[in-house]
Amino acid sequence: MDLFQEYYLGNTLQSWLCAFITLIITFTTLKIIQRILIRKLSKLAAATDNQIDDLIVSMLKKTKFFIILIASVYLASLTITIKPSIAELWQKFVILMLIFQSGLWTSSGISFTLGKIIQKRSQEDASSKTTISFLGFVSRFVLWIIILLLILDNLGVNITGLVAGLGIGGIAVALAVQNILGDLLASLSIVLDKPFVIGDFIVVDSLSGTIEHIGIKTTRIRSLSGEQLIFSNNDLLKSRIHNYKRMSERRVILNFGVIYQTSVVKLVAIKKIVRDIIEKQENARFDRVHFKEYGDSSLNFEVIYFVMSPDYSTYMDIQESINLEIFRQFGNEGVEFAYPTQTVYVCNQSME
Repeated sequence: MDLFQEYYLGNTLQSWLCAFITLIITFTTLKIIQRILIRKLSKLAAATDNQIDDLIVSMLKKTKFFIILIASVYLASLTITIKPSIAELWQKFVILMLIFQSGLWTSSGISFTLGKIIQKRSQEDASSKTTISFLGFVSRFVLWIIILLLILDNLGVNITGLVAGLGIGGIAVALAVQNILGDLLASLSIVLDKPFVIGDFIVVDSLSGTIEHIGIKTTRIRSLSGEQLIFSNNDLLKSRIHNYKRMSERRVILNFGVIYQTSVVKLVAIKKIVRDIIEKQENARFDRVHFKEYGDSSLNFEVIYFVMSPDYSTYMDIQESINLEIFRQFGNEGVEFAYPTQTVYVCNQSME
């Protein structure tokens, strides 16, 4: 018993044994709790659609072995007497390890959240995967810069000047790569706001085509004539974009003219003929038909109808069918289409 009362490094052997037993019990208990929580929450996560339990499982798996060991050693150290200078260094080391572990948990949370977003967005728009992955990289990069600054601050380093230097350096870098950053932010805006996705047919100014790829800096469009058009994301969002894929129906204006010799009866009949033709068309909705104006060489009609499909081929098929039927029925009714003509009247006057 006298052996247990002997002092070693400021504590009795009995105190060291108690600290060691505390270390073993604490470490074993924490590991058991970690494994039980991971197993139970994994089963719960598999049985529910709730994402919170999945996130907790992911963070628990990122709890490192040495963090649990350090936590156990810290609790065991509370049972013994340590020199104030050593205790202060030990406490700082523990805080640094906790900051580091907090960074691992936060990084795991960012990766988990972005992974779920990528999984959801990939089903709708595969191009968003690249931008969201890059966004995750930037988020984790900023996170670890903050963790590093916290660690340096706890080590007694004056980080005020360092933060100011980073701020000035960041401004300089931002000014140097402002075009790239503009395209990056535009890419992020496209992914989040979705003005268009891969497969959409768009018209930008006088250029048109189908979206083929949305990247971090550029968007690629396959034109109708076959060549690939490459737009800067920033310039693309500054343009007026017509997205025909999002169109639920297409409004069509049909104009035609008949000759001035057409009778009033036939002018009235034309409206019914055109209306009946359009109403019989599948995927077409009639709006109106009017005798619009007196032209230079024709009596002009305006017809408005809607094609109930955004597909351009469907629109052209319906347009062709209507034109052919109008031509056929006007021929049967003796209605003549007008074309530019001039009538010259010659007046003969006798010379005295």
